Amino acid sequence: QVQLVESGGGLVQAGGSLRLSCAASGRTFSSYHMGWFRQVPGKEREFIAAIRWSGGNTYYSESVKGRFTISRDNAKNTVYLQMNDLKPEDTAVYYCANNLKWGLVYSPSGYDDWGQGTQVTVSS
Repeated sequence: QVQLVESGGGLVQAGGSLRLSCAASGRTFSSYHMGWFRQVPGKEREFIAAIRWSGGNTYYSESVKGRFTISRDNAKNTVYLQMNDLKPEDTAVYYCANNLKWGLVYSPSGYDDWGQGTQVTVSS
């Protein structure tokens, strides 16, 4: 099992930027693909971005493509989500998770462990 802790959320005005971090425990971090999801109350968890274990491939939802960038530093056991040009509809709790099945990176069911989430609020 991998323990994941997100940080970096907060309140930002529309058009602003935030960078989320997700720190992982354990020696197997570099074996996992990593993903970011978000969730608002009453809605299903939404896929945002994923990155292959090597960092060589990334995958984004259409809603954030061109604005968000996922990256990772395997030496630091950390995955990042740089969020630019934020919009009020980006307001949500953001979660990171680990995955061993690249073919399922878009689905919450493809992930093994989840962090506790970090709140991002974008004001208009």
